[in-house]
Amino acid sequence: MPHPNLETARLLLRPVTPEDYQAVFRWCGDPKVNRFMIYPLYKSAQEVRAWLESRSADSPDEFDYGFVLKENGELIGEGGMFYHPEEDLWHIGYNLRSDLWGRGLTTEAMGAIIDYTCRVRQVRVIEACHAVDNPASGAVMQKLGLRCVGDTQYAKQDGSEIFPAKIYRWERS
Repeated sequence: MPHPNLETARLLLRPVTPEDYQAVFRWCGDPKVNRFMIYPLYKSAQEVRAWLESRSADSPDEFDYGFVLKENGELIGEGGMFYHPEEDLWHIGYNLRSDLWGRGLTTEAMGAIIDYTCRVRQVRVIEACHAVDNPASGAVMQKLGLRCVGDTQYAKQDGSEIFPAKIYRWERS
Protein backbone atom coordinates (compact mmCIF):
# COMPACT_ATOMS: atom_id res chain seq x y z
CA MET A 1 0.00 0.00 0.00
CA PRO A 2 1.46 3.40 -0.94
CA HIS A 3 2.25 5.88 1.79
CA PRO A 4 -0.17 8.80 2.12
CA ASN A 5 0.72 12.28 1.01
CA LEU A 6 1.80 14.57 3.85
CA GLU A 7 1.44 18.30 4.35
CA THR A 8 3.39 20.98 6.21
CA ALA A 9 2.90 24.73 6.47
CA ARG A 10 4.61 25.39 3.13
CA LEU A 11 4.88 21.98 1.46
CA LEU A 12 2.94 19.06 0.08
CA LEU A 13 4.91 15.81 0.29
CA ARG A 14 4.12 13.15 -2.30
CA PRO A 15 5.79 10.34 -4.23
CA VAL A 16 8.04 11.33 -7.13
CA THR A 17 7.04 9.73 -10.44
CA PRO A 18 8.82 9.39 -13.80
CA GLU A 19 6.66 12.28 -15.06
CA ASP A 20 8.54 14.54 -12.64
CA TYR A 21 11.84 14.01 -14.47
CA GLN A 22 12.29 17.62 -15.62
CA ALA A 23 11.77 19.03 -12.12
CA VAL A 24 14.06 16.38 -10.59
CA PHE A 25 16.76 17.22 -13.13
CA ARG A 26 16.87 20.76 -11.68
CA TRP A 27 18.62 19.33 -8.61
CA CYS A 28 20.08 16.06 -9.92
CA GLY A 29 21.77 17.95 -12.74
CA ASP A 30 22.99 20.83 -10.56
CA PRO A 31 26.72 20.53 -9.70
CA LYS A 32 26.14 22.53 -6.47
CA VAL A 33 23.54 20.02 -5.24
CA ASN A 34 25.53 17.05 -6.49
CA ARG A 35 28.84 18.13 -4.94
CA PHE A 36 28.52 15.88 -1.87
CA MET A 37 26.04 13.29 -3.18
CA ILE A 38 27.05 9.70 -3.82
CA TYR A 39 25.24 9.51 -7.15
CA PRO A 40 26.72 10.81 -10.42
CA LEU A 41 25.82 14.23 -11.81
CA TYR A 42 22.99 13.68 -14.27
CA LYS A 43 23.77 15.23 -17.65
CA SER A 44 20.23 15.29 -19.09
CA ALA A 45 16.59 15.19 -18.05
CA GLN A 46 16.26 11.96 -20.06
CA GLU A 47 18.88 10.29 -17.82
CA VAL A 48 16.81 11.32 -14.81
CA ARG A 49 13.66 9.93 -16.43
CA ALA A 50 15.35 6.56 -17.03
CA TRP A 51 16.51 6.48 -13.40
CA LEU A 52 13.03 7.35 -12.10
CA GLU A 53 11.50 4.65 -14.31
CA SER A 54 13.94 2.08 -12.90
CA ARG A 55 12.99 2.73 -9.28
CA SER A 56 10.62 0.34 -7.59
CA ALA A 57 7.46 1.46 -5.84
CA ASP A 58 7.69 2.42 -2.20
CA SER A 59 8.19 -0.52 0.12
CA PRO A 60 7.14 -0.55 3.77
CA ASP A 61 10.81 0.14 4.54
CA GLU A 62 11.07 3.29 2.40
CA PHE A 63 9.33 6.57 3.11
CA ASP A 64 10.48 8.64 0.14
CA TYR A 65 8.73 11.89 -0.74
CA GLY A 66 8.99 14.75 -3.19
CA PHE A 67 8.80 18.26 -1.73
CA VAL A 68 6.20 20.43 -3.51
CA LEU A 69 5.84 24.13 -2.73
CA LYS A 70 2.20 24.90 -1.92
CA GLU A 71 2.54 28.45 -3.23
CA ASN A 72 3.18 27.40 -6.84
CA GLY A 73 2.98 23.59 -7.09
CA GLU A 74 6.67 23.21 -8.01
CA LEU A 75 8.53 20.02 -7.10
CA ILE A 76 11.69 21.35 -5.46
CA GLY A 77 13.39 18.42 -3.73
CA GLU A 78 13.11 14.91 -2.36
CA GLY A 79 13.94 13.09 0.84
CA GLY A 80 13.05 10.20 3.01
CA MET A 81 13.74 7.54 5.58
CA PHE A 82 15.05 4.10 4.63
CA TYR A 83 15.12 1.10 6.97
CA HIS A 84 18.21 -1.09 7.19
CA PRO A 85 17.15 -4.29 8.98
CA GLU A 86 20.70 -5.62 9.30
CA GLU A 87 21.50 -2.64 11.54
CA ASP A 88 17.95 -2.11 12.88
CA LEU A 89 18.10 1.57 12.05
CA TRP A 90 16.68 4.13 9.66
CA HIS A 91 18.84 6.32 7.44
CA ILE A 92 17.65 9.70 6.23
CA GLY A 93 18.67 11.55 3.11
CA TYR A 94 17.49 14.57 1.16
CA ASN A 95 18.11 16.90 -1.80
CA LEU A 96 16.80 20.39 -2.47
CA ARG A 97 17.20 22.78 -5.38
CA SER A 98 20.13 25.08 -4.64
CA ASP A 99 18.14 28.26 -5.32
CA LEU A 100 15.98 27.40 -2.29
CA TRP A 101 18.72 26.59 0.22
CA GLY A 102 18.70 28.36 3.57
CA ARG A 103 14.91 28.71 3.92
CA GLY A 104 14.24 25.78 6.26
CA LEU A 105 12.34 23.79 3.64
CA THR A 106 14.40 20.60 4.01
CA THR A 107 14.03 20.68 7.80
CA GLU A 108 10.29 21.24 7.44
CA ALA A 109 9.86 18.38 4.97
CA MET A 110 12.09 15.91 6.78
CA GLY A 111 10.49 16.73 10.14
CA ALA A 112 7.09 15.72 8.73
CA ILE A 113 8.52 12.54 7.17
CA ILE A 114 10.23 11.55 10.42
CA ASP A 115 7.10 12.29 12.47
CA TYR A 116 4.91 10.22 10.15
CA THR A 117 7.34 7.30 9.95
CA CYS A 118 7.67 7.22 13.76
CA ARG A 119 3.87 7.05 14.05
CA VAL A 120 3.46 4.09 11.70
CA ARG A 121 6.68 2.13 12.30
CA GLN A 122 8.75 1.22 15.32
CA VAL A 123 11.67 3.58 14.80
CA ARG A 124 14.39 2.93 17.37
CA VAL A 125 17.37 4.68 15.73
CA ILE A 126 17.75 7.27 12.96
CA GLU A 127 21.17 7.88 11.45
CA ALA A 128 22.56 10.23 8.83
CA CYS A 129 25.89 11.59 7.73
CA HIS A 130 27.13 14.64 5.91
CA ALA A 131 30.40 15.68 4.35
CA VAL A 132 32.49 17.82 6.70
CA ASP A 133 32.63 20.45 3.95
CA ASN A 134 28.80 20.57 3.85
CA PRO A 135 27.96 21.89 7.32
CA ALA A 136 24.52 23.14 6.22
CA SER A 137 23.40 19.51 5.97
CA GLY A 138 24.65 18.94 9.52
CA ALA A 139 22.60 21.94 10.65
CA VAL A 140 19.48 20.30 9.17
CA MET A 141 20.28 17.09 11.07
CA GLN A 142 20.70 19.00 14.33
CA LYS A 143 17.40 20.84 13.82
CA LEU A 144 15.75 17.45 13.30
CA GLY A 145 16.99 16.32 16.72
CA LEU A 146 19.97 14.21 15.65
CA ARG A 147 23.29 14.74 17.40
CA CYS A 148 26.81 14.27 16.13
CA VAL A 149 28.28 11.00 17.38
CA GLY A 150 31.48 10.64 15.40
CA ASP A 151 33.55 10.80 12.28
CA THR A 152 33.36 8.63 9.18
CA GLN A 153 33.83 8.90 5.44
CA TYR A 154 31.87 7.98 2.35
CA ALA A 155 32.59 7.80 -1.37
CA LYS A 156 30.82 8.64 -4.59
CA GLN A 157 29.36 5.52 -6.21
CA ASP A 158 31.92 5.68 -8.99
CA GLY A 159 34.79 5.96 -6.48
CA SER A 160 35.88 9.31 -7.89
CA GLU A 161 35.91 11.07 -4.52
CA ILE A 162 35.97 10.22 -0.83
CA PHE A 163 34.53 12.67 1.69
CA PRO A 164 35.45 13.00 5.37
CA ALA A 165 32.08 13.06 7.12
CA LYS A 166 30.22 13.38 10.42
CA ILE A 167 27.69 10.80 11.66
CA TYR A 168 24.51 12.02 13.32
CA ARG A 169 22.14 9.87 15.33
CA TRP A 170 18.82 9.93 17.17
CA GLU A 171 17.76 7.12 19.50
CA ARG A 172 14.36 6.60 21.04
CA SER A 173 14.64 6.95 24.80
